[in-house]
Amino acid sequence: MDDKQLKKEQKRQARRKRRMRNQILAYLVLIFLIVAMAGLIVVAVKQITSEPQHRQEVQAESQEKIEDLLADEEEIVVQSPTPEPSQEPTPVERLDETVDAAIDVMSLEDKVAGLFIVTPEALTGVNTAVQAGEGTKDALTQYAVGGFVYFSKNIQSEEQVTEMIQNTASYAKYPMFFAVDEEGGTVARVADAGIGPAVDGAQAIGQTGVADNAHTAGVTIGSSLSGLGFNLDFAPVADIASVEDSVMLERSYGADAATAAPFVVAMVQGLQEQNISACLKHFPGNGATTADAHTGRAVSDRTAEEFRAQEFTVFKAGIDAGADMVMVSHMIAPGLTGEGDYTPCSLSETVVTDILRKELGFDGVIITDAMNMGAVTEYYTSADAAIYALKAGCDMILMPEDFEEAYNGVLQAVQDGTISEERINDSLRRIYRIKYADKIE
Repeated sequence: MDDKQLKKEQKRQARRKRRMRNQILAYLVLIFLIVAMAGLIVVAVKQITSEPQHRQEVQAESQEKIEDLLADEEEIVVQSPTPEPSQEPTPVERLDETVDAAIDVMSLEDKVAGLFIVTPEALTGVNTAVQAGEGTKDALTQYAVGGFVYFSKNIQSEEQVTEMIQNTASYAKYPMFFAVDEEGGTVARVADAGIGPAVDGAQAIGQTGVADNAHTAGVTIGSSLSGLGFNLDFAPVADIASVEDSVMLERSYGADAATAAPFVVAMVQGLQEQNISACLKHFPGNGATTADAHTGRAVSDRTAEEFRAQEFTVFKAGIDAGADMVMVSHMIAPGLTGEGDYTPCSLSETVVTDILRKELGFDGVIITDAMNMGAVTEYYTSADAAIYALKAGCDMILMPEDFEEAYNGVLQAVQDGTISEERINDSLRRIYRIKYADKIE
C-alpha cells in the first residue's frame, strides 16, 4: 500500500472514532435526560399524593380557629353590657340639693336668725300682734327668724289670723314656721280663741282605750290649722303621767308606755297627714315630776333604766311614726346626765346628742322648750342659754327671754369660733328639709 492510500485509510479511521465518540456522548445525554425525567416524575407523584392530606390538615386547623372565634362571639352576646345606672336624682337627693342651694346664699346673720322661733311681739316690739304690716316687714328684713309662734291673744277670727300669716309669709326672705300649741283639751290656743273645733285632751282620749280617736283628733286639729296657714303644731305630748299629781296628768295619754305609745303614734300621723309638722314633747319626759319648769327647776329622780323602759319607748314610737320635731324640756334628770349634774336637759349634750340623736336615732329637728321659763332664766342669760343649747345639739331655740341678746350671743359665738358655721349649717339643713319637703315632687 503506497503512502497515499495509507494516509487515506488513517483519515477514515479517525472519522470512525469521532462518530463512535459522538454516539457514546449522545447516549450518555439521553440516559441523563431519562434519569432526570424519572426523578421529576417521582417528585410530582409524591407531591400529588401528599396534597390531600396537607389540605385536610390546613382545613382542620382553619376550622378550629373559626370555631374558637364563634365561641368568643357567643360569650360576648350572652354577656350583654350592664346598663348604666340612672342619673335621675331621687326625691331625697333633689330635696338636699334644694336645701343646700338655699343655705349657700344665706348670710351668716340670716343663718343665725333662722335658728329661732319667737313670738311676733318679740320681733316687732308691739304689745299684742294681730296683724302683719310694715313693722313686721321691717323686723323680718333685719332678723330673718325661722318662725313665729302664736297664742290665743294673736287670734281674733279666721280671716284675721289667715291674713296675718299670709302677709308675714310674703314679707319673709325664707320659708317660715308658723307654730301654735294645739294639743286639745286645756292647751288649745286656736280653739280657746273660739276658732275651729274643740278637741278632747290627751288624758280623755287615752281613757277611751281607742288609739284611732287620737288619729281623728290629729286630723281634726291638723285640718283646722292648715286651713288657717299654720304648718307646725307643738303636739303631741309624749310624756307619761307616771306619778300621782304629775305635772302632765291632763296632757298625757297614759301612765305607762304601753298605754301612751299607740295614741302618740296616731296623733303624729293624723297631724302630718294634714301637712302639719308634729313636734313630740317634752323629751326625755316630764311626767315623773310634779314641779313645773315654767316657774323654776324641776328635777326628776327617774333612773336611766326607768327612762329607757318607759318614756324612751313612747318617744321612739313617735319618732318611728315620722314626727318632724322633738322638743326637749328644761327638766333636770341626774339619772341621765350624772349624779350632781343640774344642767337642764335642753342644754345637755348627753341628753340631746348622745341619747336623742344617737341612741334613739332621731334625725329631724330638735327644738328647745320655751327659753323664757324660770328653769332657764333664773340661772342663765339669754345668750348663754342659746349657745349652750346649740352646743348640746339642739337645732332651734324657742322663745328666748331676750331675743336680740340671744341672737347676738350666738352670732358672736360663730364669729369667734365657739360654734362653727358648719354646725349652724347642719341645723339649717334639718330645718329646711321640713320647710321644702312639700316643694319636691
